[in-house]
Amino acid sequence: MSEHGAKVNWRAEGDFSAGRYSRAHEIRFDGGAIVKGSSSPSVVPLPYSDPAGVDPEEALIASASACHMLWFLNLAQRAGLVVVAYEDDATGSVGRDRAGRTAVTRIRLRPRIAFSGESPNETAVKHLHKQAHEACFIANSLKTEIVIEDPVKEA
Repeated sequence: MSEHGAKVNWRAEGDFSAGRYSRAHEIRFDGGAIVKGSSSPSVVPLPYSDPAGVDPEEALIASASACHMLWFLNLAQRAGLVVVAYEDDATGSVGRDRAGRTAVTRIRLRPRIAFSGESPNETAVKHLHKQAHEACFIANSLKTEIVIEDPVKEA
């Protein structure tokens, strides 16, 4: 198949032994993109987290959303549809899983799609979302429930 990479770099800043150290870090992707990362301020309070950084929970939600979108676009194109805009206001919920561990327990995708020309009917759009969800590598890798809300809204 294929292999993908990300390099995470962190350097001590603060009093590590006392737990008062920065969680800010850098994430370098194999294509060259560099993203500022941090723990979520909801997990590690300020000033030891950086709200401007992408936290692992956000990255997971964004990954699931982007994967779904890319499959949806591919399937729509194959079906002869022309998508001109796709927007998703995705969110994730952190809670306890069945084993009592803290986990991202639900990801909500809220896609809004605009088509050029005649828009497909609601049934066709829902079917494309179902196919996209089944094909998404990220969704197939997670135990987390992924819900697609209002899949026929237009952008």
